[in-house]
Amino acid sequence: MKALIYLFVCILFLRVPLNAQNSVMSKTFYKHDKYLSSDQLEGRFPGTKGNNKAAAYIQKYFKKYGLKEFKDSYYQPFQLFVKEGINKMKSDTVATQNVLGYMEGSDPNLKNEFIVIGAHYDHWGWGGQGSGSKKKEAFAIHNGADDNASGVSALLCILEEISKQKVKPKRSIIFISFSGEEEGLLGSKYFVNHLPVPKEAVKVMLNMDMVGRLNEKKELYIGGAGTFPGGVELMKKLGENSGLNPVVHAGDVGGSDHVSFYKESISAVGFHTGGHPQYHTPDDDIDLINFEGGALVAKYIYNALTEIANYNENLLFIKQN
Repeated sequence: MKALIYLFVCILFLRVPLNAQNSVMSKTFYKHDKYLSSDQLEGRFPGTKGNNKAAAYIQKYFKKYGLKEFKDSYYQPFQLFVKEGINKMKSDTVATQNVLGYMEGSDPNLKNEFIVIGAHYDHWGWGGQGSGSKKKEAFAIHNGADDNASGVSALLCILEEISKQKVKPKRSIIFISFSGEEEGLLGSKYFVNHLPVPKEAVKVMLNMDMVGRLNEKKELYIGGAGTFPGGVELMKKLGENSGLNPVVHAGDVGGSDHVSFYKESISAVGFHTGGHPQYHTPDDDIDLINFEGGALVAKYIYNALTEIANYNENLLFIKQN
């Protein structure tokens, strides 16, 4: 009987791609991405059971790794409008939620300043006409393994790592996963307009959107690094011995949730590993994810987050052209 159990465990282990066996973090990245991009979540469209299941999954790990709640909840509910009929929706108004929590800083003064790190968890559900799908004729589950189960996977990997620190970073850190990004950055816009802390206390926002397809050149694209003092230099320095080749832009803030912060004069940096033909199609599935690469990216951003949260210099907003 023991031999059969051992054989079963070995078979399960071998089902994980070999590149995901090379590090503990890559296995963790795989685990999170596999669930979030699974068919049972049906593409995580706002207002659906799949979207709510994804939020509950993220909340579970926020609680597990010791994040504190704002207003006795990890949820920040809001409503958004979608065209009736999209994704089999029966109403044009749906309820969804951002998922957030915070880790208090260790410095008596700097803990009153906040660094935000986030990634959206929603996607296009079943796609179809009226959605953002690139294959509108294909009414099929858009699992969004890269967009953006990968970003959430990185977020949870980073949270797990930072929870292990005996001495927490000086500044407080807000971890957040947004909904409604695909409909026009709606979750991040709602958060910025309903901040649980004073706006002037939010110093830098780090955002991960599509970080699961690291290419052979190991290029991690970084936009907005120049929106806080020394940001470009920091991102380049962190690239040393990281296994990555950061492509660092001072501006080029991009089109994901960090834009909502930048427009409110909050320093904002976006991370991604590049586009691909499967973007916004039913083909963005887990078998194309580079888990070892995702772990490298998560480790790099973990280091960036820690450095920024411990920054000795004042974190001021620098507008980019």
